[in-house]
Amino acid sequence: MSTLVTSPTRLPASPLGTSGFVALAVLILGSIALVLTFGPAKGALFLVGGGLGIALYHASFGFTSAWRVFILDGRGRGLRAQMVLLALTVLLFFPFLASGMLFGHEVRGLVSPLGTSVIIGAFMFGLGMQLGGGCASGTLFTAGGGNARMLVTLFFFIVGSVLATIHFDWWVSLPSLAPYSLVSLGAPAGIAVSLALFALIAGLTVIVEKRRHNTLESAPEAPRHGLKRYLRGPWPLLAGAVALAVLNFATLAIAGRPWGITSAFALWGAKAVQLVGVDPSAWGYWQKPGNAAALQGSVFADVTSVMDFGIIAGAMLAASLAGRFAPNFRIPARSLLAAAIGGILLGYGARIAYGCNIGAYFSGIASGSLHGWLWAVAAFAGNILGVRMRPFFFGEARASVARNDGA
Repeated sequence: MSTLVTSPTRLPASPLGTSGFVALAVLILGSIALVLTFGPAKGALFLVGGGLGIALYHASFGFTSAWRVFILDGRGRGLRAQMVLLALTVLLFFPFLASGMLFGHEVRGLVSPLGTSVIIGAFMFGLGMQLGGGCASGTLFTAGGGNARMLVTLFFFIVGSVLATIHFDWWVSLPSLAPYSLVSLGAPAGIAVSLALFALIAGLTVIVEKRRHNTLESAPEAPRHGLKRYLRGPWPLLAGAVALAVLNFATLAIAGRPWGITSAFALWGAKAVQLVGVDPSAWGYWQKPGNAAALQGSVFADVTSVMDFGIIAGAMLAASLAGRFAPNFRIPARSLLAAAIGGILLGYGARIAYGCNIGAYFSGIASGSLHGWLWAVAAFAGNILGVRMRPFFFGEARASVARNDGA
């Protein structure tokens, strides 16, 4: 994920401000409209998305920067927070995924094949993370928080997503292994295996960090404390991990499946090309029953779209509460080029890899899917290349690359 590229001007006005009132109104009125039009579940999921946007922004919960900082500096605090996030979510998910029921409703995980398309798509996505300046969730929450450059990344993210749907059938026809979930071992065994893997990764980050720096990095001193800190930020990383785990569990309970992001981008792009006379329904991706229904219906009937809209509104509200909603449209040309290239890589890679850092990595691993682990390895490799390419686009000294473009 990515925070603002430039330091935003703090707003001296009220704690909420005009942008905050707009975001709050969108969340309240939008949820009411969705309840009346599409039912209580859609309204609730819109608010869950809003909560995710607030948590992502206030905690600056990083995927992109956490990986970049570890690659460059050997600092693993962000990666360890991700392991806590995954551990909490596995503990919440596995018992109910094993039974197939949660609060009397059917639930299923996001489990996909382990194939060539996952390796290539995740590598592309990892490269795009570093050039685009964020991942899927990072693009949404930073765009909603006022980062104008991330609007460019988001636009090309959508373009890349649509392009991938044209070639989707070819990619998934490449060699692959059948989907497999650790949940099939039984909830206790699946949890034990998952927790052992998380502990191993966290332990490795500790070893690397201590070898390079002798001590582990401490969390920075917070400028606010108590209730004010949780209202206006910044949150501790672990508070962000808990919030994201709980809200993903809420998504599972309401939607019947975990949190995802990028399928909505493909849908928005397909709707856009329909407006200019192109018929995406001829492409194999849109002939699958669920995708065909989404293409024919309203975007507000699509669960992923509704939650994405909520994330943007929630992040805008959080940025306003923090006094940091101040869009800056003066973006260097090379940075814009990186946003465009990165966005296309993000969108294309996410589609052919069956998801992004949320749908494949977070929710995939939380579902026990081995494709989530394969995704993580390939995406990390893409991040390594992306980190090496960043100085050309951003003019950053190697030592400062890790800190200038956020979460």
